Amino acid sequence: MSLAQKFMAVFEGSSTAHGQTTIGNVRKNGKTDARSFIVKEPLTLELVQEHLSGSKGIGSIPITHENKCKFGVLDIDTYPIDHVAIAKKCKTMKLPFVVCRSKSGGAHLFLFLKQYYPAVDVRDYLGEMAAALGHSTCEIFPKQDQILVDRGDVGNFINLPYFDADNSLRYAVDDKGKELNLESFLEFAQKKTVTLDDLGKLNLGNDKKEFEDAPWCLRIFFNLGIPEGQRNKVLFHAGKYAKKKFPESWKQMLETWNNKYCSTPLPASEIVTIQQQHEKKEYEYLCKDEPMQSHCDKKACKQAKYGIGGHDTLPEIGGLTILKSEPRLFFLDVDGKRLELSTEQLQMPIQFQRACIEQIDFMPPLFKPGDWQILVNNLLSTATSIEASEELTMTGQFKELVETYCTSRIRAKSPEELNMGKPWTEDDLTYFTMKGLQEFLKQRGFTTFNRPQIQQRLKDLNSGHKCNGMKQIKLDNGKWTNLRVWWVPQFETTEVDLTITKENDDDEIPF
Repeated sequence: MSLAQKFMAVFEGSSTAHGQTTIGNVRKNGKTDARSFIVKEPLTLELVQEHLSGSKGIGSIPITHENKCKFGVLDIDTYPIDHVAIAKKCKTMKLPFVVCRSKSGGAHLFLFLKQYYPAVDVRDYLGEMAAALGHSTCEIFPKQDQILVDRGDVGNFINLPYFDADNSLRYAVDDKGKELNLESFLEFAQKKTVTLDDLGKLNLGNDKKEFEDAPWCLRIFFNLGIPEGQRNKVLFHAGKYAKKKFPESWKQMLETWNNKYCSTPLPASEIVTIQQQHEKKEYEYLCKDEPMQSHCDKKACKQAKYGIGGHDTLPEIGGLTILKSEPRLFFLDVDGKRLELSTEQLQMPIQFQRACIEQIDFMPPLFKPGDWQILVNNLLSTATSIEASEELTMTGQFKELVETYCTSRIRAKSPEELNMGKPWTEDDLTYFTMKGLQEFLKQRGFTTFNRPQIQQRLKDLNSGHKCNGMKQIKLDNGKWTNLRVWWVPQFETTEVDLTITKENDDDEIPF
């Protein structure tokens, strides 16, 4: 196999679509502006070769139409970022990631699998590993547990490394921080390839039975260590868990955890202060505070007996994809589940809430209008577009209806029938009245375009040339009159021969 073929095999995903990105300016925060869009065509070897040569940047969609994937990614958008430090941390924690510099200067942590696995399972492990690394706010690919294939949804793509491979800034680093060329990267990726069973054996903070029903961040802290300078906050956070699980002995448990899991325990006076604070008031978990937020796995925490559970938390919302049909369709990820939205449902918080109830059996808290507007604008600024086929646009639908009108059984048998609303074809043009066409469109439920809009689209069908004028027809009384007509180039028609099979008189009649 060539290097391009091996590269394509490593990033095998959707068989129906791929992504492309055009690069813009560099922002003040160091991130590069870019426009992303999906092309509904398979990722081919030719496209991969163009990517590696630097002529066209491409992305792969990890999730297939069967909702499975063979690779996953943590997309860390922290600037500046130390790629070597992350690679070494992954090695220390025995996490099987290949760390690459992303297009925008962040880090892509690629997980390569030996076969296809359900996306929902891969995403669960990716979420756990992101929390263990302290990057729980990063984006996870695939972004969805499932995609809405029958509605035109294909998922989201991740930009691939080694664009312009010989001079690439999107390179990988190995466990020691050494930059890898394309060939070395492919060898390293093969070495890092794992199974789902291998992931299940990782120490991600889930091997201590006493914390199996705790929030995920606490499992990590008490298993992998409490970050320096964060003992007070972590133990205060743990106080909430202790009160829920050990209502009679929670104070004693805090003291035990302090002595057992802090490399340098807090002074007894500070533990007493934490205990007194929890005695005076019922606090919520400090999920939005550091270091908890960076080590949060919200999905796992919701499932934990003493996690956030039914607490009124906002869902994880992202991965907006816009299908440029008419009207527009929007696909949005809500806690990993795919939601289909109209413009109104995306615009109005209460309509979004209703769509969640109807489609994913979940009622999120109602957003305040101002907060929702900010969120939607952020989603739109990073949205991925899918160009719709012509038949999904209003112009495409109009063209189909005009063709049906001009080729159907209602065609005129003579020019005189134009006055009856029927189309007449001669000299490679089909003529009709505006009234006749509008009545036909109305009968078909198409009332989107007004008269000037119809005129413009008829002109487009005539390649921008003139599309109306006067035509003489003979009335029933024998007089001639001028009638304003419109025209389009004659459509090709296929005559269907309906052959009737004649029954054999000798055949036995079954009744």
